[in-house]
Amino acid sequence: MTTRASPRRSAAAALPVDDNVPLHERVRYRGLLTVAVMGASVMQILDTTIANVAIPHMQSSLGATSETVNWVLTSYIIASAVAMPITGWLADRIGRRQLFLAAVAGFIVASMACGAAQNLEEMVAFRFLQGISAAFIGPLSQSVMLDINPPERHARAMSIWGMGIMVGPILGPILGGWLTEQANWRWVFYVNLPVGLLTLAMMWALLPATKTTSRRFDLFGFSMLALGLAALQLMLDRGANQDWFNSTEIWIELGVSVACLWMFTIHLLTARSPLFNRAMLADRNLVTAMGFMVVIGVVMFSSMALLPPMLQRLFDWPVIDTGLVLAVRGVGILMSMWVAGQLLGKVDARWMVGTGLFIAAYSLWQMSHWSLMMGSWPVIVSGLVQGVGMGLIFIPLNTMAFATIPPQYRTDGSSLLNLFRSVGASVGISVVTTLLGANTQTSHEDLAAHITNSSVSLLDPSTADRFGIVGDTALAMVNAEINRQAAMVAYIDDFWLMMWITLASVPLVILLRPPRPGAQAASAADMGH
Repeated sequence: MTTRASPRRSAAAALPVDDNVPLHERVRYRGLLTVAVMGASVMQILDTTIANVAIPHMQSSLGATSETVNWVLTSYIIASAVAMPITGWLADRIGRRQLFLAAVAGFIVASMACGAAQNLEEMVAFRFLQGISAAFIGPLSQSVMLDINPPERHARAMSIWGMGIMVGPILGPILGGWLTEQANWRWVFYVNLPVGLLTLAMMWALLPATKTTSRRFDLFGFSMLALGLAALQLMLDRGANQDWFNSTEIWIELGVSVACLWMFTIHLLTARSPLFNRAMLADRNLVTAMGFMVVIGVVMFSSMALLPPMLQRLFDWPVIDTGLVLAVRGVGILMSMWVAGQLLGKVDARWMVGTGLFIAAYSLWQMSHWSLMMGSWPVIVSGLVQGVGMGLIFIPLNTMAFATIPPQYRTDGSSLLNLFRSVGASVGISVVTTLLGANTQTSHEDLAAHITNSSVSLLDPSTADRFGIVGDTALAMVNAEINRQAAMVAYIDDFWLMMWITLASVPLVILLRPPRPGAQAASAADMGH
């Protein structure tokens, strides 16, 4: 029997930990708590892209080379990948409220330390700590959003959460570019302080506690998974600089990754107490959603990695203009997520996911017909279309992924979905950037073969002087134009590749099962606690 607490006491302190009462019935001020959780989530997801635009400024300030400065990004990615799988175990061990608060506090402190870093070694170390904290925020925010809302509001909760996850990477470069230009690169990290402190205070007052459970830590399984993911991320991040498989380092990283992930898989299937519950991984919706998360990572994040440098280098667009045009993608996401939230329960969610995939593929088909002579309108239209497609995929997919697993597995399931999206993004970005470089060289050779005196009379040394152009200068100008054309062809090839990957994933929709009333209760009875 509970006693009525004073209004001045926090909701978390006033309500006892009673797992017999659903968490959504123990939450006061759900709207404020949603704002706090989303503030932490958006702050974390912004930092995956906001620092990218400041890298050139960090290089000179920290005394780094063009190669070593990339460790600022690499350390964050590796730390997130390594720490994310143990989110569920830590949440059970110390309590989800405590872990969430510690992660947000750690992220704030690490952000301030990054802003104050005086050399590259300090920056890499602080970014590693920031990545560890960020790894917990993503899965915890998703599982909390599900738990503080009753089942009939899960679609709406996932649409709100998805808006932050999908729009964050789009706004990151805009905010990072503006802060870097108006102040300096350190404000890219300092901006987390006011948002983080407000979020932390609201969560401290409103986030209910959950019971802790004694859960054995699978040290061997975690070690194999962590080493495998770290080696994979390192290989993907350094592959282009090391000329991929012409480098001994890349072969070593590939070998370590394959061996460790293989041992983790066998251990997961045979161990008595593995890192993840095997019954959870037998859920068809969750496993299928992991595959779709890889596709979303490839299409969404690879597109966002390709477009800013393309528009700035080939079209000479300013950073702010580039960001504003790409932000239209976020408008499409917000529109379709609202529509998806309204249609869930009325339309088969699989149809929405399939439709979203076709729309996303169509946007990539539009992008494959771009040219150097176009204006901003094709970029705006294709971005809006792609945003609509991604929004239709994300909300129904997340809703179905959690519809058939019991609540106690939500944090583990969320960490796996976030991990697969992160790995998909890393693989996709590495593949498209590698193909971009290779196809640019190939296209340059093909185009240069057609440049002769007869095809471009202006370059004839005997006539060039008539136009006041020195022969070598004219050749350099033509070579620069060939480079632009070759790069555009290479970008188009990448868009074609992403389009076919998106279309190839459509048949996976038939593996999903639409949410059914009582499915979660039946699943809980089958799996057990």
